[in-house]
Amino acid sequence: MQIRDLIGGDRTVASFEFFPPKTPESAERLFATIAELEPLHPSFVSVTYGAGGGTRELTHDLVVRIRRETRLTPVPHLTCVGHSKDEIDSILGRYAEAGIENILALRGDPPGGPGCREHDWNGEAFRYAAELVDHVRAFGERHGVADGRGFCIGVAGFPEGHPGCANRLQEMGHLRSKINAGADLVITQLFFDNRDFKDFAERCALAGIRVPIIAGIMPVQSVKGMERMADLAQGARYPAPLLRAIQRTDGHDESVRRLGVHWATEQCRDLLDHGVSGLHFYTLNKSGATREIYRTLGIRSSRDFSVT
Repeated sequence: MQIRDLIGGDRTVASFEFFPPKTPESAERLFATIAELEPLHPSFVSVTYGAGGGTRELTHDLVVRIRRETRLTPVPHLTCVGHSKDEIDSILGRYAEAGIENILALRGDPPGGPGCREHDWNGEAFRYAAELVDHVRAFGERHGVADGRGFCIGVAGFPEGHPGCANRLQEMGHLRSKINAGADLVITQLFFDNRDFKDFAERCALAGIRVPIIAGIMPVQSVKGMERMADLAQGARYPAPLLRAIQRTDGHDESVRRLGVHWATEQCRDLLDHGVSGLHFYTLNKSGATREIYRTLGIRSSRDFSVT
């Protein structure tokens, strides 16, 4: 099942993102979470790499296991960092053999993390995500993936601005180059103010970017979690109304979590009312908040699991 075939129907495209486990125990906990989410019939689930591709083998193993042991559609992240072209071809071949038809192609974070300025990108086989997209597209078509259609390729978008590009005009040019290289859709980084997403979507249209844009949503879970995300996302923007609402709570994690679920639910409702192509939930490998949002919105998934 390819993501591009699910978008535009009368049901909601909704997906979840997981990060790969680091131990056998965490692997089992993650699969318990996946079991809790599978009955929601998500359109697809994505699986990340760590900074510098540090968990790449775990990512590959998890993706193949999801494909074999569940009815979910896995979408593995694939990054430019630390890969030769032969290594990329080997990974793509393994995915194709397992029946995986979707790839999220990213530049990726260097080993020092997203804020690292010392990484030598000129030493990489792929310096930019557009180059990786072009390679994945050519591989899929050359090897007859998905009956000759090739991989369905997603790329990242940044409603609050790309952390590595201060020039917003230039940033949109970079995104357009990924689409021109063969990307089929955009999945955005998380955001907390829908005005940022709507402005981003309008600027995409003005730049001639016509592919579907799936909105990245992550419910706030705690104040400490917000602080960590601000570091990881290099300045995630928390709008004043959200901060005021958090100040009105007693500050306990459960109170903040309930508020975060409510805020994210309202984000999703507004986005759906305005015709968003899909919703992508950053789960942090937990299922509770996502299941609450689903129940409140009454989402009907774009996947029909009665059809294999």
